Amino acid sequence: MSQGKKGLGLVPKLLIGILAGILIGMYLPTILVQILVTVSSVFSLFLKFVIPFIILSFVIAGIADLSQGAGKLLGITTAIAYSSTILAGTLAYTVATTVFPRILGAELASDIGDPNAGMLSSLVNIPLSPMFDVTGAIVFAFIMGIGISYVRTSGQGEVLYHAVMEFQIIVRKVLEKIIIPFLPVYIAGTFANIAYSGQVFSILGILWKVFCIAIPLQLIYLFVMFMISGAIGKKNPFMMMKNQIPAYLTAVGTQSSAATIPVNVACAEKNGVSKQIREFVVPLCATIHRAGSITSLTCFSIALLYMNGMDYSLGVYMPFLFILGIAMVAAPGAPGGAVMSALPFLPMIGIAVDSPLASLMIALYLTQDSFGTAANVSGDNAIAVVIDTINNKMHKHPSTAK
Repeated sequence: MSQGKKGLGLVPKLLIGILAGILIGMYLPTILVQILVTVSSVFSLFLKFVIPFIILSFVIAGIADLSQGAGKLLGITTAIAYSSTILAGTLAYTVATTVFPRILGAELASDIGDPNAGMLSSLVNIPLSPMFDVTGAIVFAFIMGIGISYVRTSGQGEVLYHAVMEFQIIVRKVLEKIIIPFLPVYIAGTFANIAYSGQVFSILGILWKVFCIAIPLQLIYLFVMFMISGAIGKKNPFMMMKNQIPAYLTAVGTQSSAATIPVNVACAEKNGVSKQIREFVVPLCATIHRAGSITSLTCFSIALLYMNGMDYSLGVYMPFLFILGIAMVAAPGAPGGAVMSALPFLPMIGIAVDSPLASLMIALYLTQDSFGTAANVSGDNAIAVVIDTINNKMHKHPSTAK
């Protein structure tokens, strides 16, 4: 834990990394830029190596945990949370594909050209390959997660379950102590290379428009969620939104759904959600409801695909969106958990994990992660009101809760 020292937050470090990268790429000698690019490239290889382990540890643990506990209410809550996540992503996709070609300009792809043109290559080439591919990791994770959950219902599998949980702790530590802290250097290398190639201002001059779409879209989606949950729960949606402000601001400050749980539970209590439901739904949805995160990820990825003249048609993008809703389940509680969980699946839409586009995606997402997290946790309380209403009806009409 910290010993009274409050270090610089991740977002300021990222902004410093971006600025430093631009200045290094523009003004320092080529060899110094290439050294930074090499460091960034080596980190990218390490990141690719770790990604299958991120999938295994978090997806297996997430599925094994989700299948325990509150039976029918668990299924309903999970279905609502996943549906909300996918609906938010679909809305973001619809808005992004409609608006971006108009505000970013039809000539953008040709203006920017090949993103790799004029960029420097790494000075070293380390032969570090992942132990297994992403597709194999996700299939194995589903088999193991469902399998562990199944055998635990008969009183077995606890040793395997705890082994997975301890493996998750190791991977979480790798994320918290190596990957997340090193991201500013990685991103500085990417921006140094972009600046060296002469494209940095063209790209940054466009991307601020994406922020102006993504964050208002999150707020609009939250407004709709609270209006619907207020109608279902027969509560004043505006009072519910007012009660939600402390948790929203806490999430903006901490960038962590998990760290916001205590405040969010208190907000649910103010909204009249019963103790049993608020203490069940809020922690559960903190790991499975990602409406804010998927909105940001969708907007940024569509913008990057459009900027580079790549395919973002419905047939290409929707499979990515559906698996993203699953991949972000039990995303690490550290800042950037959602984008790190999404990273292994970017190749589904043509973005290589070790490409400058993936690095840009990480940078863009992390600079607004606090708002995505705040939208996630606020939506959790809208869901809690709905589940509380369903629970009350099930108890009033026992035959329906058979």
